[in-house]
Formats: sequence, C-alpha cells, structure tokens
Amino acid sequence: MTHEAVRPEFRDLMDVDAEITRIGTGFEFTEGPIWHPLEQYLLFSDMPGDVRRRWDEQTGVREVKRPAKKCNGMTYDADLNLIVCEHSTSSLIRERRNGQREVLASHFEGKELNSPNDVVVRSDGSIYFTDPWYGRMPVFGIERPRQLGWQAVFRVGASAATPEPVVDRTLFDMPNGLCFSPDERLLYINDTTMALIRVFDVDGDGSLRNGRLFASGIRSEIAAGVPDGMKCDARGNVWVTAPGGVWVYNPLGQLTGKVVVPEMVANLHWGGPDFRTLFLCATHSVYAVRTIVGPREEPFMKAGGSARVTAAPAAPAPTQVRSPPPQTQVQTRSPSDGDFRLDPSRCALLIQDMQNDVVIDGGAFADSGSPQHAREQNVIANIARLAEVARAHGVLVIHVWFLCEPGHPANTLNAPLFEGMIEANALVRGTWGAAPVDGLEPRPGDLVVEKMRMSAWEGSRLETYLKGAGRDILIDTGAWTNMSIEHTARTGADKGYVMIVPEDCCSTMNADWHNASINYAMQNVAAVTSTDAVIRALGS
Repeated sequence: MTHEAVRPEFRDLMDVDAEITRIGTGFEFTEGPIWHPLEQYLLFSDMPGDVRRRWDEQTGVREVKRPAKKCNGMTYDADLNLIVCEHSTSSLIRERRNGQREVLASHFEGKELNSPNDVVVRSDGSIYFTDPWYGRMPVFGIERPRQLGWQAVFRVGASAATPEPVVDRTLFDMPNGLCFSPDERLLYINDTTMALIRVFDVDGDGSLRNGRLFASGIRSEIAAGVPDGMKCDARGNVWVTAPGGVWVYNPLGQLTGKVVVPEMVANLHWGGPDFRTLFLCATHSVYAVRTIVGPREEPFMKAGGSARVTAAPAAPAPTQVRSPPPQTQVQTRSPSDGDFRLDPSRCALLIQDMQNDVVIDGGAFADSGSPQHAREQNVIANIARLAEVARAHGVLVIHVWFLCEPGHPANTLNAPLFEGMIEANALVRGTWGAAPVDGLEPRPGDLVVEKMRMSAWEGSRLETYLKGAGRDILIDTGAWTNMSIEHTARTGADKGYVMIVPEDCCSTMNADWHNASINYAMQNVAAVTSTDAVIRALGS
C-alpha cells in the first residue's frame, strides 16, 4: 500500500512505501491510543464494547478493563497517571498508579458536561479537553438529554479546579481532537462536523487567543473518514485522521501527504522504544506503521528517565512563493487528491477572464498585483496543461470573456469594480487588453461565452451551451478567484451543477484574497482540488 506525498517534504516524514501492519482486529470501534513509555505497551479503548485493551509485542492484545465507562481519549500526566475521557459518565478522570480514581471535571455551572472526548496535558500540568456530545448518543455512549446545550473546549488546572472554557462556546460544532505544537505556543483543535482545524496562540497563563482557521475542507465523498484524533510531530507538522487514513499538514497549514489505511481511522499516537511507530485506531482494528519523524515531546514521555523524543534530522523548510499569515494558507483537499473520478462526457472546463488586461503586465489592472499573483500561481501554464488533457478526453472547453463596447455604453456605475473598468478603459472589444493571453487562445471545438458581469452566468449563453451539450460538472478556472471564479461557483452550485475548482488554476490580486476565497466561501459551494488531481480524475 503506497502512501501519498502531496508535497516533497512528506518523504522526510515517512517512507511512502512504509508497510501498514495490523496488530489486532475484531473490535467494534477503537479509540484513544496511548503508549506507556516505561512498560512499553499500548492502551486503547473500544467504546461500543465498553472495554479497554492493551497491546505489547510479547503478549499481543489483552483486555484490561470491562466495563470501561465507554472511555474515549486517553493520555498520561507527567507522573504517568492515566487521564481518561469517559463517555458514559460525562467526566474527565485521573486513574492514579495505585488504582485510585479521581474525577477532574464532570460539571460546569451546575450542569453535566456533554462527554469529554479527547485530552492533552500541558507542561505546567494543566489539562485541556474537548467536550462534544458523542457520548450522549447510542452506541458510542449512553443516550440521554444534553444539559449544557453547547460544545466547547475546557481547561482544568494542575490542582483540578473547576473546568473553565478556553474558547467561545459557539465557535465549534463538534470539537474533537486537539494537540499542542512542540513549543506549546500553539494549540490545534479540530471540528468533526465542520471538517476543519483551528489554531490558537497559547499565553503564558494557559489562556487561548487569536483563534484562526488552520485547515478546512477535510472531507471526501469518496473515502471514509473525518477529522477526529490529531497529533503534532517534533517538527510541528499536524497529523489528523481524515478520509482514507491520516492527512499531514505542515506548520503553514499546507497539506503535505496522506497515510493510507485500510479502515477509517479514529485516532493515532506514536509509541515504541524510539517513538517512531505510529499506532492507528481504525474502526475494527489497530494498525502500526513506522515513521521517520517522532511526536512532539509530551510531559509523560520524560517520566522515569525514559527515552526522550528527538526529531529526525530537520528537512529544509518548504519554499514559499508567498507568505500570508498561516491561517490564510490555501487548503487543497476536497475531493481528496487522486481519490475521485470524473466522467469527461459530463464535464465542461471554464477558462474565465484570462485576458491581457486582467492578468498581464501592461494591462489595465496590472497595478492591482494580478500579474504577479498569476505568475506565483503559474496559472496560465496550469490552465493550458489542463485544457490539453481536457480536450483529449472529450471535455467541452468554454472560454468566458469579459467584453465591453468602446466607450463602455452598457456598463453601470453600481459597483467599484465596474467604475474602475470604465476609468481604466479596460476590456474593450478589439483591443489588446481584451484579447486572450498567449497560450490560452480558443482551439477548434472550443466555445466562447461573452459577459459583462463577474459571474459567467449573468447575461451570457453559458447555460444554453451546457444544456445543449449535456454537461453538468464544471471545472472552473481563471481570474479572479474571489470575484469571477467565486461568483460563478456560487451560482453554479445554486443551479445544481457540480462545481470543481482546481486552486492552482486560479489567481487574483494577491495571495491573501485568493486564500480567503478558497478557504472559506469556496469550500461551501465547490470541490476544491488541484490541477494534477483533476487530470488524474479525467483518466490521465
């Protein structure tokens, strides 16, 4: 089974041909893996079976606790006491090494917690945990009414004081996995139903601030899996369960690779004598795979003089063509790259506004930064490459041009965009500025649609052409991402078309505008992916 390196640096984290080994199977739904650094065994839970099990290399799998209060996430504190999220009691508890059970958190403002789900310990002894309501559902917990009515993330101090929310109670729908960065200055928290990861700055007192989006669109209509368990490695990469296995993001929020697993993965944790074995709780089985990198060093890993976690030799930092804030980095992952197929006979490729005035130096809008961002995205070459493949497979190619008559007699002054077009005397029919850029001229068999608005649908023949050709899947490319592309995708989705946006076939005035559109609005109306993924999906 081959894993997928989306970016070259993934190969510095693990071998793409690393073998996945199944170390146990026959369970109902496995969760909460945690490695004991001294006694060298893995603990994991089986929530529906209400049992806790352990695995070690000598004796294999054996049962250690039944009933287990439908426990979910587990970790150790610095003294190797076990911290457990219990679904059936809606409690976060500590099991001391002498067997004593201590409740750390069970209520907030006199109401029961929903069901603590995943947990992490900071170096100062404070404990952070997520509190969705999965444990109040049948199978994964005990069905019963909710008392809080909202789902948040809590912190319990080292002295086990009353839990305090550390994020706004309305921010998350179903908060689930969480993990610290290696220096504990960042805390990552994912949301299962929203299919995203948020990241927060951690202040010295343990409070969180400056929450922002780190990754989104962690979903697929093809492969099973959702954001659930999550861990950070020693280099600051975030490993999160996702469709098809585990997806890995670099500290910039860029998807670098995917660990492919035969079953849907719910949680993960590093272990083994050198902390280079990644254990994966995957539905009915538990798997193990070797990695090059190890985990961020958690407090319990230093207990009793056990082997310390060290990073593998550092790989070169990823080359950045642009450097917007981490929360605005492009997320290219729905559908999962390489995990989907397209029927060319149902597809049309839209090439929007790829005209000299829009994206070329010397054009009417050159001062906007558009030519520079088009170069950074390599958008002309990417569209040309995709168009060649599309034509070869029978995909209908439609060029969408913004064209105005001399003097702009039909342009209204209802929006700054149109005012600017008149002022710049832009996109006038018959001029160099209105002509298609070199390399993206129409070919025999292509169609051309003219418009005078941002959306390709407004006042054009686009839908007539699509209906006549029987095309209901639109691959939307061109300029500008946050204007023509986004407007066309929004309307197309409303009309019932499947909208696919290869992110590297789009550009706009700058990276911030582009990424904001891709990471937010576009995730709700289109399948955001890449040029290479679409080419593979078409059968090349």
